[in-house]
Amino acid sequence: MRVIKHVGRTCAVLFGLSLSGAVWAQDTPANESPLSVIDWLGQNTTPAALPSATPDIAEPAVATTGSVPEITVTPLGVGRPREIGLVPTSLTGLPSDLWVGSDVIALTKRLAKLPDLRLPAAQALLYTVLLAEAQAPRTNVQAGDALALARVQTLMDLGALDPALSLMEQAGVTTSAQHFDLWMQISLLNGTEDRACVVLAGAPHLTTDYGTRILCAARAGKWENAALTLGSAKALALMPADKLELLDRFLNPDFFEDAEPMRAPRKMDPLSFRMFESIGERMPTGNLPRAFAVADLRDVAGWKAQLEAAERLTRAGALPDNRLLGLYTHRKPAASGGVWDRVAALQRFETALSTGSAEAVGKTLPSVWRAMKDAELETTFATLFYERLQEVDVNGSAARLILEIGLLSPQYETAARTAPDTPDTAFLRSLAMGEPTTNRPLDALSAAAFDGFATAKPRAELVQQAREQRLGESILRLLVLLEDGAQGDASALRDAISTLRALGLEDTARRAALQALLLER
Repeated sequence: MRVIKHVGRTCAVLFGLSLSGAVWAQDTPANESPLSVIDWLGQNTTPAALPSATPDIAEPAVATTGSVPEITVTPLGVGRPREIGLVPTSLTGLPSDLWVGSDVIALTKRLAKLPDLRLPAAQALLYTVLLAEAQAPRTNVQAGDALALARVQTLMDLGALDPALSLMEQAGVTTSAQHFDLWMQISLLNGTEDRACVVLAGAPHLTTDYGTRILCAARAGKWENAALTLGSAKALALMPADKLELLDRFLNPDFFEDAEPMRAPRKMDPLSFRMFESIGERMPTGNLPRAFAVADLRDVAGWKAQLEAAERLTRAGALPDNRLLGLYTHRKPAASGGVWDRVAALQRFETALSTGSAEAVGKTLPSVWRAMKDAELETTFATLFYERLQEVDVNGSAARLILEIGLLSPQYETAARTAPDTPDTAFLRSLAMGEPTTNRPLDALSAAAFDGFATAKPRAELVQQAREQRLGESILRLLVLLEDGAQGDASALRDAISTLRALGLEDTARRAALQALLLER
C-alpha cells in the first residue's frame, strides 16, 4: 500500500479555536488546512503509560533539611477533579471548565442518547468536545471518573478506538472495575488485549468477568487455571450456556473438531467476537455496532471487508481520510458493483488528475462524485482532492462541480472567493463567507440557514449554560439540533446556526449550513 501525502482532514474536522473573554471564536485561515482531531492524534499522541507496580520517585532518598514541609489537607471524596483530555486547549480553544458547572448524571445521559450524527461539521464538534483537555464537574472525584467513562464509551460507539484507548489509559485503567472492563472491551476490538491481561495478572480484583479471566489465563499459558475457572463457571452456572460452550471450544479445540459451527449470539460482545475469531469462525461486522468494524482493518480481513469497514468508519469521522484513500488505491478492483465501482471510479479520477489534463478530469470527475455521494463520503473526497482540483482549468459543469466540492472542503472560504460570480451560486458563496447578502431564499432549509446568519436570535438557555461553565452540555444539545436540521427541521437548523455563532463557533456554523444544503442526507 503506498503512502499518501496528507492533503486535508477527516469529516471530524478540528479547526483552530481562540478564546476571548466568555466567547470561543473559530478562526480558519484560508491558506491553511488544519488537521482533524483523529489525524492530529495519530501524529502527536501515544497511549498513556500503564500503571507501574514500582513508582519512579524522582526525590532524593535522604532529606537535606529539617524544616517541616507544607501540608495541604483535602476532605475525603472532595478532591480537585482531574483534567482529562488528549487535545490541549491551545488547539481546541475550548475552556478547560466546559464541564465544570454541569451535573454528571445529566451529562452521561446526554452522551448516551446522542443520535447518529450525519453532518460532518457536527461530528467534528463532537470529537473536539470529547477529546478536549477539560476538568470534570465539581461534585466530587467520582463524578470525574463517571464522565471519563462516558466520554470513552461515546468514542468507542463512534468507532474511534485508538483515541478511546488513550483517553481510557489517561483516566486510569485500574481506577475501578468499570474502568478496567471498558478498557478490556476496547483492547479486544483493537487487538491489544495482551496488555490488559498483563495488568489483570497483577491485580485480579479488577474484574469479575470469568470470560476475561479465562482468556487472560490462556494467553499467559496457564491452561490449568483457565480450565479450572471454566469448570467452576460451568458448575455454578455463572455464565450463559452459549458463552460457556464458546470458551470451551477455545480451550479444547480438538474436542469440537467435527462439531457444527456455533450460532452467533443475539447480542455480540467484544470477548465473544474475539473467541469466534480464535476458533476460526470469524463473524462479519456489517450488522454489528460500528466499533467492531475496526477489527476488519487488520490484515486478517480481506480487501473488500477492509474497504467496507473503512468507509463505515470514515463516514463517522473515526478514520483519517488518507487511510481510506490508501485502501482505495491499494490495488486494482477485483470485481464490479458496490464498493468495487467506487474504487474503480476513484482510481480513474486520480490517474486523470495526475496528468493535469482538464479534459480527462472533466470526464472522470462526475462519475467519481456520484460514487462518493452514494457512499456519503463527499466531504472526505473534498478534503482529499480540492486543493489539487484548483490547479486544473476546467469549464462548464465540471467547474460548477468543483465549486460544490470546494464549499464542502476545509478551504470553503477560498472556494467562495475565487468562484465565478453567478446568480445560482451567490447564496451558497455568501453563506461560506458568513454574510448572506442575497434575498431570502424560498425553500425552507435555505431560508433557515439565511435566518440563522441574518435575523434569528440564539437559544437563550444554551447561551446561559455556556456562561455557567456548562459549555460542553450546551454543545451536546446543539448537536441534536443540527441533526434535526439535517433531517429537514428548518427551525432546528436556524436555531443551531444562530446559537453556534453566539457562542463563537463560527466555522462550525458555516460548515453545518453548507453541508445541510449540499449533502443529501
